[in-house]
Amino acid sequence: MSRELTYAQAIREAIALAMERDERVFLFGEDVGIYGGAFGVTDGLLDRFGPERVRDTPISEAVLAGVATGAAMTGMRPILEIQFMDFITLSMEQLVLQAAKLRFMLGGKVNIPFVLRTPAGAGTGAAAQHSESLENWFVHVPGIKVVMPSTPADAKGLLLGAIEDPNPVIFVEHKLLYRTKGPVPEGYTPIPLSQTEVKREGGDLTVVATSLMVARALEAAETLAQEGIQLEVVDPRTLKPLDEQPIIDSVKKTGRVLIVHEACKTGGYGGELAAIIAGSEAFDYLDAPIRRLAGLDMPVPYNRELERRMVPQVEDIVDAARKLVREGI
Repeated sequence: MSRELTYAQAIREAIALAMERDERVFLFGEDVGIYGGAFGVTDGLLDRFGPERVRDTPISEAVLAGVATGAAMTGMRPILEIQFMDFITLSMEQLVLQAAKLRFMLGGKVNIPFVLRTPAGAGTGAAAQHSESLENWFVHVPGIKVVMPSTPADAKGLLLGAIEDPNPVIFVEHKLLYRTKGPVPEGYTPIPLSQTEVKREGGDLTVVATSLMVARALEAAETLAQEGIQLEVVDPRTLKPLDEQPIIDSVKKTGRVLIVHEACKTGGYGGELAAIIAGSEAFDYLDAPIRRLAGLDMPVPYNRELERRMVPQVEDIVDAARKLVREGI
């Protein structure tokens, strides 16, 4: 049975369900307890589960990532919140050199089951140091899984799936999605990681989008449908490990593909998706070049209009999709 929840409420519900179900699960991070999280996502969990399992911490991202790694190795299932994805930079050594590699280096004798939740993305006027999308850094690192849910239902289900996973998972939550609403199933409903989903079916163009860009692609699809152009919107949901086949099947079906993400274009996830498509059987079905629409290669501006122009908007997706379908460019 489903009811309407916000993206933030869905995440909070997933955390609470996991903590009720498994006493090894605990939540920690800066201001997750008394304050309820930088965006209010964890509000009320301290009162519900107490200070042993919901822990406010000092400002030290490197230490927090080390604590998550160590606790996971000893049998706990930590959920760590880093307030802004930008500050994941301070925890890179623990995440990349320790958490990602210890299971491999110890011959599989330990698991590292923790989830690092982090808000990402532009659109809040938070400027260059609080607005980044750095997911592809971790896609590049073997041993770490990367999840980017786009809907409240996916946020709940994929977070439960991530908590169950025996590997470290970077769980990226876009700030502008927190207040969005959608149907969310009741109860304990985990979604296994690495399951790409077609969010909307169409025959003229495949749009592969991530996180907030899924919602914008769906809005663009509604606009273009009035012109007789039918977009198929595909959401990878888990960036690594990627479920490739639904993307390949969609491109074979439509013969055109537009890849949309918010992170800077150079070195972004769209390049990996383009390479996968180009190296697959879908290549022979293409009627137009693979196109990428992404953030500009610059720090996120503070000025609201400049910030808006830096990342793909609905009208940008409409324009790019229209050109691909009508002009093949």
